[in-house]
Amino acid sequence: MPKISACVISFNDEHTIAWSVASVRFVDEIVVVDTGSTDRTIDIAEQLGARVVRAEPFAGFGTMRNKAMEHCANDWVFSLDADEHCTRELEAEIKALFAGEPPHDAYYIRRNNYLMGRWIRGSGWHLDHRTPQLYRKSCFRYTASTSHESHELLSDKPVGWLTSTLWHLPFSNLDEILYKANLYSTLGAKAQAKTGAPVSMWSALGHGLWTFFRLYVVKRGFIDGWAGFIIALSNFEGTFYRYAKRYEIQQGWGAPPEQPPGKS
Repeated sequence: MPKISACVISFNDEHTIAWSVASVRFVDEIVVVDTGSTDRTIDIAEQLGARVVRAEPFAGFGTMRNKAMEHCANDWVFSLDADEHCTRELEAEIKALFAGEPPHDAYYIRRNNYLMGRWIRGSGWHLDHRTPQLYRKSCFRYTASTSHESHELLSDKPVGWLTSTLWHLPFSNLDEILYKANLYSTLGAKAQAKTGAPVSMWSALGHGLWTFFRLYVVKRGFIDGWAGFIIALSNFEGTFYRYAKRYEIQQGWGAPPEQPPGKS
């Protein structure tokens, strides 16, 4: 049976790191790559038997996941975020998969998302997924994206799907929603600014409004009550400020060049 390394990236995740790490103690190695936590994240992870690697501050999802993967001793890697939890059904499916020879070199895993006291059914969050989370590192690379990661599969085999799910707690409170909206809008603005494409106040507002409408109406976020509205609103803000920050970068405002109008 091939050996598996579970890999978790963390930053000030003391409220969820045990929930995440303890759920993958069935694998052969757990590596937590920490990007500068100042709370009890590292202590909790080490107490649960994880090997903690202290890395430089967060440098974008793709870059960090590639660096984390390099610290894994085994070829098969199970990539888990500090706010994700491997269910017992998923554990059983992974064990059954590795009892033989896995037919694929990478696998997508769907997630059930929990926010504001309820499992999310709309907003495009129900049974969502990110890049493949179970893969051979010899056949897999993340692209160097600063905001949301993408991947490159170095294999002739297509990506497979596991049928069991992860549990995902994307935000522990509203403060974290605001923090991440600010972080992701900054990362996205820096990435988009490299294209040199112009941006206006109206294009920023239009993209933000479309994001809200798509999540709340098209993706049926309205069925999730407060949670669905907060998801749509926070994504509106993140999208709007991504474009606004991109405009700020392009303009490069500095100190006032002259006195205010009407002053002598």
